[in-house]
Amino acid sequence: MEGKYSSSSIQVLKGLEAVRKRPGMYIGSTNEVGLHHLIWEIIDNSIDETLAGFADSISVVITDKNEIIVMDNGRGIPIDIHSETNKSALETVFTVLHAGGKFSSDTYKISGGLHGVGASVVNALSLYVEVLVLRENKIHRQYFSDGGTKISSLDVIGKTDAQGTIVKFKPDPEIFKDTIDFNFKTIQNKLKQMAFLNRGVTIHLFDERNGKEVSYHFENGIEDYVTEINSGKNKINENVFSVAETYNQIAIEFALQYNDSYSESLYSFCNNIFTSEGGTHEEGLRQALIKVINNYINDSGKNQKKTKFNWDDIKEGIVCVLSIKHMDPQFEGQTKSKLSNIDVKEAVSQVISEKFKEYLLKNPEDSKKIIEKNMLSQKARIAAMRAREDTRRKSALDNFSLPGKLADCESKDSELCELYLVEGDSAGGSAKTGRNRKYQAILPLRGKVLNVEKVKESRAFENNEIQSIVTAIGTGIKDNLDLEKIRYKKIIIMTDADVDGAHIRTLLLTFFYRYMNKIVKNGNIYVAQPPLYKIEAGKKNAYAYNDQELEQLKANEFKDLKYTIQRYKGLGEMDPIQLWETTMDPERRTILQIDANEPFLDNEVFSSLMGENIESRRKFITENAQFVENLDF
Repeated sequence: MEGKYSSSSIQVLKGLEAVRKRPGMYIGSTNEVGLHHLIWEIIDNSIDETLAGFADSISVVITDKNEIIVMDNGRGIPIDIHSETNKSALETVFTVLHAGGKFSSDTYKISGGLHGVGASVVNALSLYVEVLVLRENKIHRQYFSDGGTKISSLDVIGKTDAQGTIVKFKPDPEIFKDTIDFNFKTIQNKLKQMAFLNRGVTIHLFDERNGKEVSYHFENGIEDYVTEINSGKNKINENVFSVAETYNQIAIEFALQYNDSYSESLYSFCNNIFTSEGGTHEEGLRQALIKVINNYINDSGKNQKKTKFNWDDIKEGIVCVLSIKHMDPQFEGQTKSKLSNIDVKEAVSQVISEKFKEYLLKNPEDSKKIIEKNMLSQKARIAAMRAREDTRRKSALDNFSLPGKLADCESKDSELCELYLVEGDSAGGSAKTGRNRKYQAILPLRGKVLNVEKVKESRAFENNEIQSIVTAIGTGIKDNLDLEKIRYKKIIIMTDADVDGAHIRTLLLTFFYRYMNKIVKNGNIYVAQPPLYKIEAGKKNAYAYNDQELEQLKANEFKDLKYTIQRYKGLGEMDPIQLWETTMDPERRTILQIDANEPFLDNEVFSSLMGENIESRRKFITENAQFVENLDF
């Protein structure tokens, strides 16, 4: 019998209970990404003080108790009584949703935090929060605990000549069940980005757990950002083009420099928020560059063939950062990933058109190299277009002809289906025999896939393995990629647990990141984790996926037994049953989902590790070796 639906069925959540009940609505998730989002919420408040011109220094500390402390030298949160809540402004900010200075243009003309939920959400999801306000020559303190409950009143605990706000909090492990351990590298990358986007601001990070410490200060802002992204690469134009202007009360900063790669690195921001899906500011940018470059080549008299560049010709090898500050930004969707203000397009287009035209005229050598790069890109685009058409004809893509070596699954429901990309014919044979034919498809790959980071697009389409992968998945590639046409929800890379296997895996990930990025962002790409060892004693056996697991098995389950250990050198050494038990059975396997939620770091990884520049690769490996936690070979 169904329960009675009446007024008693309606649950009213008081205070911050709604946040604890549905934390994902406010911070996206309760995994490691959501955990770090708590820090960004507090840092955003400090950044807003810098945007308003009242602060120039922010410090973040990860304590040895895994707490976070964020300090700034801004005005300090107001401590007087709020007329509507009859609480201090500080208590109101930390206990009332949608309360804050972001809604008043008199307080913050420009702000990244638009909803006024940051501090209160952090309070709701923390074991405790301590706030110190340095204001009016006094140190004010208030303490909250157990999801935002006020423990102490707002007390004056001392005198000071300084001003600012200090917030200390510790995440609640009941909310963040996966982990409450903060990742230094993740925080470091975010703070460095914030320092680039806010020129002149000093941002410091210290980790009490291990003594790591970094400090960032960039006088040239995003111009330094472009220089950093392009470090170690072969630059086309030596002089970075940059502009910082205000147009109709919209502050616009833009910097550009080309390198000789085949990829595009365009990052846009509004009020320090990364707009991953672009928007009107990017539309204005593209409009400006297309117009100015085409006018320049026509005016030079060198355009005998009446060449006309489009954005695909201009974007190859471009590294550019666009950052705007708007008093009333409008974003599409909850994620704030696409800007929709109509006035922004005109503003950005006008400012960049005028200044970039001036740059090309004043820097003839750089201009010549940029135009030559665009011309080469156009030739490559036309060749790639022809190669794509040839690929369609050869593989009959138009009538959905699948690769001959694909052992497809029986189900046509993409939500259930999985595609295993398997290294080698031997392992491919075992996988075909051991799989569940109903929903698991197998595509064996011969040799190493082409490194698409080093070749033009037309070369990539001539590669048989790439043709097979694209055809099997069914979505198309790049701008023509249609997620609705995907044939498998999970695309699982399964390679040997050795150096060659890791290289093949990286080559495949590079291809997916550059040519099928939407699939990566959609969470469809996985990496299989085959075992390294099989330990056996009589009829008893177990698998170990790393050296630590092996030692635990030897010390515990096989302690008093006479055992033998088999080290798997490749997937081909496993028979079909073993491969199913260890790597393909959804009930027992371990697969790692690949995400692309750090576009700056992701781009750096692929361009540095897989690009032409050896010094850039050496530098990247040296700087990041300390962060490798699971290296099995």
